[in-house]
Amino acid sequence: MRYEVRITGLGGQGAITAGHILGRAAVIYDGREAVVTEGYSPYITGGWSRADVIISDEPIDYPLMTKLDVLATMYDDGFVQNIKYVKRNGIVVTEKELVKHTFHKDARIIPIPAIQVADSLGRRIVMNIVILGAVVAALGGVPSLESVAKALADRFPKAAELNRKALHEGYSIACEHLTAKEVV
Repeated sequence: MRYEVRITGLGGQGAITAGHILGRAAVIYDGREAVVTEGYSPYITGGWSRADVIISDEPIDYPLMTKLDVLATMYDDGFVQNIKYVKRNGIVVTEKELVKHTFHKDARIIPIPAIQVADSLGRRIVMNIVILGAVVAALGGVPSLESVAKALADRFPKAAELNRKALHEGYSIACEHLTAKEVV
């Protein structure tokens, strides 16, 4: 099975980091194939950034996106600019405060209060990890939540427990919005 994910944000929100963690978890801990590509605007701060992640059980012969299974966005323009790439009945994970769009006729929108959760954990910087947990839920556990937690601990060993909490919170909130039939 091939899964296509795009994570978008503004510079400094950690979209690219989240994408690399997702890809690393899929390859190292789940034994899958993955390709991560990134893009960003020329602005030093405040410009857009994105990570495109393809995860597959088979070798990836075409490393570019065709239609997104999951779009995760942490800013409103990210929704507007990328919704056209989401496949019919795909899932869009949004940061609830920063993305005002709550409906699209061809996609399931899951608003995640990532800022609120991150603030409750004492570090707003983990907002992207809350979103990442929701992405894992939207993918039906591909890669597994435990694999993503391990990849996070590899990358940020001093913040392993904080990241684990943020990841699990995002996953739990997204699971409340999903049923088994709605998972990609």
